[in-house]
Amino acid sequence: MTRPLAILTDIEGTTSSISFVKNVLFPYARAALPGFVREHGQQPAVRRWLDAVATEIAASACQDEVIVETLQGWIDQDRKHTALKALQGMIWDAGYRNGDYTAHLYPEVAAALRGWHAAGIPLYVYSSGSVAAQKLFFGFSDAGDLTALFSGNFDTEIGGKREAASYARIAQAIGTAPHQILFLSDVVEELDAAREAGLQTVLLDRLDDYPMPRTGEAANGHTRAENFGQITL
Repeated sequence: MTRPLAILTDIEGTTSSISFVKNVLFPYARAALPGFVREHGQQPAVRRWLDAVATEIAASACQDEVIVETLQGWIDQDRKHTALKALQGMIWDAGYRNGDYTAHLYPEVAAALRGWHAAGIPLYVYSSGSVAAQKLFFGFSDAGDLTALFSGNFDTEIGGKREAASYARIAQAIGTAPHQILFLSDVVEELDAAREAGLQTVLLDRLDDYPMPRTGEAANGHTRAENFGQITL
């Protein structure tokens, strides 16, 4: 690996446990959705996403109960839908600010991020969660507010995480050649797409999330690390 000029990181399964998202954030959003839509459904920022769902499922824009049921089903399926992620982010905002939870980070992550930042390496986030949700996550983390460490955030509005074109767009957006960017993720297919676009890659293979180590063919040629402390730049 050549020393990167920028680091792009995933969140779930990479900086943070999969279980936090599935066992805390998803149930919180699922339970809060009906009341959130009743209270805020006519606000333009919310209506935009509700109407996007309505169009996709061929429902009338006034059928908010149907839209809510659809969104709750998508949460159960862990569907990576931009409208769902945007609405979840709005709901999670209240949970964070009310102190209902803080975002889980693996113990070594904050120190590694601070070290890379101090070394002058710009840090970026690319997650299926909305940019707003990403900023909340790192703003209300177990390690405190880390948002100042990041130079930018990307979500699926720039493209799917398993599409090479998305990583090419990110490289262009941050103004760094793809081969000078290191992408960190726990998902091999995402790393495959990033590598196709020319990025350097590291597979985070945390035992808490993946009890069966992914080595050899399972890692598909990506450098493997069980935590951020094993990543050498």
